[in-house]
Amino acid sequence: MSRPAWLAGAAGALFATLALAAPDWSSLNIQPYDAPKPAPAFALPGIDGKETRLSDLSGKVVLVFFWATW
Repeated sequence: MSRPAWLAGAAGALFATLALAAPDWSSLNIQPYDAPKPAPAFALPGIDGKETRLSDLSGKVVLVFFWATW
């Protein structure tokens, strides 16, 4: 048997073995996907003291980043 034929046979046997060994899905603790919910209405003060409401930013991408120093 030539080397390419042997290699192809070994690769085929490996892939067939992997295909038969299905993972144990129940042990993975997979959670069902919940569709995103709309953000609640809120307003935050800006650096300039002006209040910005989430509804003012409708149709725009909004990233809300909270941090603390404690």
